[in-house]
This record gives sequence, structure tokens and C-alpha cells, in this order.
Amino acid sequence: MADLKFLRLWDVYSPLLTPTQREMTDMYFNLDLTVSEIAEQKGISRQGVSECLASAKKQLEEYENKLKFSHILRVSDISHSLLLTAANKWAENFSRAHPELSAEAEELKKLLLSDYSAEAESLVSQIEDKE
Repeated sequence: MADLKFLRLWDVYSPLLTPTQREMTDMYFNLDLTVSEIAEQKGISRQGVSECLASAKKQLEEYENKLKFSHILRVSDISHSLLLTAANKWAENFSRAHPELSAEAEELKKLLLSDYSAEAESLVSQIEDKE
């Protein structure tokens, strides 16, 4: 469980780590290497790897304590999920109560399930280009 928290923080803040910390945490999480395997590949002691990982973890936690980006993202993701669930449930209830409008309710459900990430990326790019 602690590794899951560390991984979430790493996803958000890894660009702020030193190159060495970033490389070793990447090897640990993304390549799923053990401390011993990392030490062997890097030609350093297991203690050196452990200290680097501990230092990176501490740094990530400090970033989160100050900036709260990971928390904000999690709250936003959960809020979005709750909104979609409530809207989908409403559409289902509406469709049952008004069978003559079930096609419209189904269209709403399709909209709720659509992936808008490409459009969002495009809009963000347009905004960033103007800045």
C-alpha cells in the first residue's frame, strides 16, 4: 500500500527529482527491479540504492505536503466519477419513467461514456499556444 502511494506521488512529481533519483525510482517501479538488481546494474551498494529510494520518497512526500497536486487530482477524478455515475443513474431512471424518451436518455448515456481526452488535449494545446 505504501508503494502505491509512492507510485502516485512519483507519477505527479518525478520530473522534480534529481536525474539519479528519477532513474532509480523508474527502475524500481516501472521496470520492477529489486534493490539488489538496481545496485548490480548501477554498480553501487544495496544501501546506496535504498538510501536513494528513501530520499526520493521523502522528497515526493514533501512536494505533496506543500503543493497537494496528487490530492487535487484524486479528488477531481473521484468527483468526476461520482458525477458520471449519478448522471448515468438519472438517465436510467428517466428512461424507465419516460419510455417515449428512452432514445434521448440513451444518447445522454453515450455522451457520458465518451472519451473526450483527445479533444481536451487539443484544447489545452490551443490554450498553451496562445499563452
